[in-house]
Formats: sequence, structure tokens, C-alpha cells
Amino acid sequence: MRRLRIRWATWPRQALTLAETPRSDCPDCGGEGGHNRDYGDHETGEYAGTEWDPCHCWNEDHQWVLLPLPRLPRRRRPHVDPWGTDYSDEPPF
Repeated sequence: MRRLRIRWATWPRQALTLAETPRSDCPDCGGEGGHNRDYGDHETGEYAGTEWDPCHCWNEDHQWVLLPLPRLPRRRRPHVDPWGTDYSDEPPF
């Protein structure tokens, strides 16, 4: 059984998407969707980072676009030169 949720996606375009979630009764990941695996440097044995190993019970990249969101135009401001003719020598306090 699929469990779906609504997500806000920003790439490649802003949209509301319907995405899968991990199975809550998965015996391998316990509903977390995968496992963190710490690894170390081969020469020193020191901690070098963490990798995410996704579980087979879901595909974290599988999603459906429900509603593409419009791109709002940015407000354009005229270029203001702080050292131009409108400069005040009054202190800021």
C-alpha cells in the first residue's frame, strides 16, 4: 500500500507534488526509508562522512506534479548609488 504526501518542490520549477513515503511496516528500515552509514578514511580510520542508503520499500525521487506554481516577477528597484548626490552626512543614530 502506498502512502502519499503533498510536498512543495522547488526544482526544476516550483510546484506542489504528490510524493511517496516509506512503508511504515517495512522490516528493513522500520519506516525511515533507509539507513545512515558512517564511513572512515582507509589510512587513518578517522570519521570521513555519512552516506544515505535508501531502502527498497520506496523511491524517494518518485513524485507527481499536482499544481505548478507561477513564477512571480521580481520587483525591480532603480539603482541607488549610496555615494551619489542624495548622500547625507548625518549620523545613522
